[in-house]
Amino acid sequence: MKIISCIKPVPDPASRLVINETKTWIKDQDLTFVASEADNYALEEALRLKEKHGGEVVVISMGGEEAARVLRSGLAMGADRAIHLFDEKFKGADEFAAAEALAEAIRKDGGADLILTGVQSDDLGTGMTGVMLAEFLGIGHATVVVGVEANPDAKTLRAKRELEGGMNETVELPVPALLTIQFGINQPRYASLKGIMAAKKKEMKVLAAADLGLADHQVGRAGAMYEVKEVLIPERKSRVEILTGTPEEAAAKLVEKLRKEAKVL
Repeated sequence: MKIISCIKPVPDPASRLVINETKTWIKDQDLTFVASEADNYALEEALRLKEKHGGEVVVISMGGEEAARVLRSGLAMGADRAIHLFDEKFKGADEFAAAEALAEAIRKDGGADLILTGVQSDDLGTGMTGVMLAEFLGIGHATVVVGVEANPDAKTLRAKRELEGGMNETVELPVPALLTIQFGINQPRYASLKGIMAAKKKEMKVLAAADLGLADHQVGRAGAMYEVKEVLIPERKSRVEILTGTPEEAAAKLVEKLRKEAKVL
């Protein structure tokens, strides 16, 4: 099986985020970037399927040095090679433009039997890129997947999906197919020292927008379907107050506040 695992670089959750001067995004110049958490689960699932059925795992990402960093991490975990979409023209891409670029890169690489993405990214969390990618490629997909069983000989796979209310469903798909992987489907492995050393010798193909045959109006901010006008920090409206005194006094104060301030009594 040939499996392509998509990885998105996102700011480290431990980072202190500051909105930029234009209020359209965060200041990301000095931030540390890591792979989006759900994408780590997707890569781990890809590696397990390869170990069971054979084949190769290819990691793909779009961005600058931060994307190259998460790709190298993916190679160290066990992926066979990497594809880096690197071009200034890709900047400002939304989910639609990113999905179109990824689809063209995957086509240029000869396609895949299975494409895995995280169920959603840690930064935007819309969960749309994987679904749009499947549509651009014209293949079936399943979302919020918590279990995968592949049958390469029959060219099918079974995906267990998580539904609302604690329910699950199992769907069967012909390959090629795309799955968006849910958090907790497995336990992602750590890169070993041997894996880190081996990653330095593995192929990382760099592709620009021109290599994908995409026009300028299809990539980056020009190819986006929406525009971010302003990013705001949520306003703090709640506050905590500790009521002192004896239990009877505190209870009386609480009732008074509920009646006069909260107006619920």
